[in-house]
Amino acid sequence: MENDIVSCGIALGVFLVFLILKLLKVIAWSWWWITVPLWGSLILILTIMLITVIVIGIIELIRAQED
Repeated sequence: MENDIVSCGIALGVFLVFLILKLLKVIAWSWWWITVPLWGSLILILTIMLITVIVIGIIELIRAQED
């Protein structure tokens, strides 16, 4: 639980830094890149889960064909 709070705090802090830099016109990044700290970790976790499910499915198909 404590690690989740730290992770959220870091992501929010990075987002706020990017937001301030964008509003001060120090960086000219797209708004997508500014908001990546907010949703990027979720996308990463979902991608890892999807790859895991696909690999497990392939392994099960190979095992089923061998029997």
